[in-house]
This record gives sequence, structure tokens and C-alpha cells, in this order.
Amino acid sequence: MEYFVAGVFLCAGLLKIWSYRRRPKALGAQRANLPFGLPYGSLVAVGLFEIAAAIALVMPFRPFPQFALTELAIAGLAILTWTAMFYRLRRHEFAEPNMVLFLLVMFVAIARWV
Repeated sequence: MEYFVAGVFLCAGLLKIWSYRRRPKALGAQRANLPFGLPYGSLVAVGLFEIAAAIALVMPFRPFPQFALTELAIAGLAILTWTAMFYRLRRHEFAEPNMVLFLLVMFVAIARWV
């Protein structure tokens, strides 16, 4: 299950980084809004964190003790998905994908804990 969760977050992080496209501005038109109404720098930071946490979940050689790095990655992903879920709920948007991701991360956390 860790590999599945890592793959999902790796794809999600890459999508956040590469989904930004500059559209040509028509005369007098304003800039197009980014997804979720966030600046591009914060989307890149979230995407890089998701990629780093996904790699930490499946990395065979760890410079830190195995328990510490993996648990830190799982905790970070849980906090990230929980925050994203409430951000979307507050904006009255579709938050079910974030709920599913949170449940997947919690499943991995419980499986590693037991």
C-alpha cells in the first residue's frame, strides 16, 4: 500500500508543478487565476513536498533511521491532505478526493504502527 500511496502523491506533485501554463494575455484582459486561488510558488512548494514525501516512503536506502523518515513523511502527508480538505470545504468545492487521500495515508500509518 505504501507504493500505491507514494505513486499517487508522486503523480499529484508532478501535476501541480507542471500544470502551470502561461496563457497569452489579450489586450486589457487580466491574468488567469491559478488553481485553488493560490500563487504559483506555493503550488510548487506543495508539489515538491509531495514528491519528497513519496520518495521517502519507498526509498530503500535512508540516510536517517528508517522509522523517523517514513513516519515524518506519513505525518506530513496526513497534515497536508487534512489541510487541503478543509481548504476546499471552506471554499465550497469538491473535497472528496482529499478525503480519500487522507484515508489512504491513515491506512498506511496504521499499517506501519501495528
